[in-house]
Amino acid sequence: MSSRKIHFTASESEDAQSAHKRLIHQYGQYSVGQADVIVALGGDGFMLETLHRYMAASLPIYGMNKGTVGFLLNNYEEEDLHDRLDKSEVTQLHPLKMAATDMHGKVTEALAINEVSLLRESRQTAKIEISIDDNVKVEELICDGVLVATPAGSTAYNLSAHGPILPVNAGVLALTPISAFRPRRWRGAILPREASITLRINESKKRPVSAVADAVEVRDVATVNIKEAPEICLHLLFDPEHNLEKRILDEQFLL
Repeated sequence: MSSRKIHFTASESEDAQSAHKRLIHQYGQYSVGQADVIVALGGDGFMLETLHRYMAASLPIYGMNKGTVGFLLNNYEEEDLHDRLDKSEVTQLHPLKMAATDMHGKVTEALAINEVSLLRESRQTAKIEISIDDNVKVEELICDGVLVATPAGSTAYNLSAHGPILPVNAGVLALTPISAFRPRRWRGAILPREASITLRINESKKRPVSAVADAVEVRDVATVNIKEAPEICLHLLFDPEHNLEKRILDEQFLL
C-alpha cells in the first residue's frame, strides 16, 4: 500500500467540514503543490467547482459524497483511504469550450464539464439557428433554449430535457432542444466530439438569450460557439464498483 500525499477540500456544509477535519487529522494535509491527489468532500455541485478550481494543477480528483445525489462521487468512508486510492480507476473527461459573443461584440470564453446551455431571458420564445462545422442544420429552432452536453453531463440537465444518455468513452456530444415548439418533431442530435457547434440568436434584441457554461453566465448573446477542448484532460478517480462508466450505463435502465 502506497502513502499518497493528499490535499483535502470540502464544501461549506457542516457535515463536509466536520469530515474534512477528521480526515486531515487521520491522513494529514498537503498543499496542492505538494500533493499527488485531491480528495473532495461534498455533493456533485462542489465536485464540479473542484474540477474547475484545480484544473490547472492536473491532479487526479477523488470525490467522497457529503451531498445529496453524488453521481460524480464515491461513497464516504474514512477508513483505508490510501488503499481505496490505490485501487481506484481513472475516468478521463474533456470539458467543452464556450466562446459567447454578446450583442455589443464582447466575447466571453468559459469551460463546461457538464454542459453549455442557452436559455430565453424573457417571456418570448427564443429563435436559434444551429450550424455544425459551418453548415446550417436548423435555420430556426423556436424554443425555450438548447444545450450541448458532455457524456459526464448527459445524465444531468440534458437528461431532464429528454436528451440521450451518453457512455463516457463513446466520443460524442449531445445537442438537445429545451421545450422546442418548432420544428416540433426535432429531438436533437448526437454529434462527434470533434464537431464545432455554432448557435446564432435570431431577433436577439426582441428575444434575448443567455448562455451558461456550468456556472458562468453570459447575458444577451448574439452567437455562441461550442467545441470540446481535447487539450484539457481531467482525471476522476472512482472505486471499481462505482466507476462512472457503469453508473451512466445503469442510468439507462432506471424505470
